Amino acid sequence: MGTERITRRTILSSAAGLAGMALPGTAFSQAAGARRVIIDTDPGVDDAFALLLAMRSPELKIEGITPVAGNVPLELSLPNALRMVEIAGRTDIPVAAGAKAPLQRRLITATYAHGENGLGGAVFPAPKIKPIADPASVFIRQVVRKYPGQVSLIMLGPQTNLATALASDPDLARMIKSVVMMGGSLSGGNVTPAAEFNIYVDPEAARMVFQSGIPITMVGLDVTRKTALTDAHVKVLEAANTPVSMAAAKIARNDIDLNRKAGNASGPNMHDSLALASFLDPSLLKWKPYYVDVETMGELTAGETLGYRPNEAGLRGSAPTLAGTKTSTMLRDKFVPNANVAIDVDSARFFNLLIGRLAGKA
Repeated sequence: MGTERITRRTILSSAAGLAGMALPGTAFSQAAGARRVIIDTDPGVDDAFALLLAMRSPELKIEGITPVAGNVPLELSLPNALRMVEIAGRTDIPVAAGAKAPLQRRLITATYAHGENGLGGAVFPAPKIKPIADPASVFIRQVVRKYPGQVSLIMLGPQTNLATALASDPDLARMIKSVVMMGGSLSGGNVTPAAEFNIYVDPEAARMVFQSGIPITMVGLDVTRKTALTDAHVKVLEAANTPVSMAAAKIARNDIDLNRKAGNASGPNMHDSLALASFLDPSLLKWKPYYVDVETMGELTAGETLGYRPNEAGLRGSAPTLAGTKTSTMLRDKFVPNANVAIDVDSARFFNLLIGRLAGKA
């Protein structure tokens, strides 16, 4: 469906029909059998959309939100997350402050894409609610151990918080049900020719997660580059005239203008929102199994995600040098996937879900 044919009725009816489930009514309603999730995020325009989508989705039991430094420093990503919780009327959800910096590197932000405040320059009042006392890594451990085998982590920023939790608790990985991440690419990066931003910021943390044994779903640039937000989407949000839809429209309008001033022909991509949507409805995307690893040593390629395909003759790293004593051994003799990687997306269906949920009645 072309954007010129998008209508509010089409979007709302499509979203309401997902899995035969009605949108929430005047008060948020939790669906029976809702899945437990922690959302780790660095808001961020598309993160803000993803958070609002999550809080408008009765399929999810959101145990908490754990902001991290990434798109903007923690001093901005934390209050941005708190703002989204207030806007959505979901102050029942705890917010735990996460890492201020990557594990081993200086923080690189993406204010060039998200504006100086992370929300495309859209200004909202300071949040009234406060984060909980426990830091994100401790909070993640507590929730996962409280509900072993039941909690999925939806990772929308650098992987620092989860990597910190895994490093402090060796048994934690086997208790996590799954990880859905927006990160990586099998077709080139967006911050360097090799690396996608979230992995680039903290490649050491990402490598820990990929090698943890947790079932991973990777939603990377291969598909998120196909999800440009348009003026037509913003008009649908504005027409709905609810607190959530108007906040989303305000952020979107500012970021679309920011993109145009930067000379971009299309609107911002909804990277993180697509990752969240893939958890709600995996049929929005096509998938293939890969063994994914992360380059951490390259001067030019740190943060690159390498996808080893089925039927390749072993999984090798680089050849040893003549001068060095370190050898690069075969990772595995046989192909064993560690990630389900998105390779294509039905963008129209995705936006029907995203905009439909955000434009639904409050």
